[in-house]
Amino acid sequence: MSFNNTTYMSGGGTMGSIRSSISRSPSMAIIAVCILSFLLELVPVIGPLYVSAFQFDPDFILTKPWTLVTYIFLHKGLGHLFFNMLVLYFFGPALERRIGNKQLLGIFFTAGVLSAVGHAFISLPIFGIYPSPIIGASGAIYGVFAALTVLEPDLRVYVYFIPMKLKQALVLFAFFDFLMINSTDMIAHTAHLSGLFVGLYMGFRIKRIQDRYRRSYSRW
Repeated sequence: MSFNNTTYMSGGGTMGSIRSSISRSPSMAIIAVCILSFLLELVPVIGPLYVSAFQFDPDFILTKPWTLVTYIFLHKGLGHLFFNMLVLYFFGPALERRIGNKQLLGIFFTAGVLSAVGHAFISLPIFGIYPSPIIGASGAIYGVFAALTVLEPDLRVYVYFIPMKLKQALVLFAFFDFLMINSTDMIAHTAHLSGLFVGLYMGFRIKRIQDRYRRSYSRW
């Protein structure tokens, strides 16, 4: 994957370029919101209250329904934030160019919400894991990752500096999450897998629509 250098715009400089990127790209806007949210988490006294109010806790799914969305923008530590935003930075704009901004947002938030739902209702009956409170954009990003894989399966990426196709990377990450479901690493692997399957479903649905449109257009 190739990436353009930073554009220095007259009248705004680098900050102008960043603002322009955020306004054009929902993925960049999500990254900006996640960073701002993380900074708020670091504020003494306010931070813990903020996390408590907006994290997703399966025990309060009916009384705090907004947390099905808000938990996406919270992160546990700088490393958690950095890795999630790095993946979204690479895959989000690539999917935007393929399907448009509105559909990208649809996939991101649908995968995010259903990741939480999957974590709440699948963990215990299927894997014997009591679902704990979760935070982070990983499930939503898995949806973006999976949808892009359906549409661009042979896209070349690097996983820990190892080159591979996007479809190979997705299988690798899915296998790792499945393998680690019963681990004690404090990662919501069932949420990851739920987001992945949502992304696959939505990616195949979009691909069918696009293929049908292309066939219809070619007949003209």
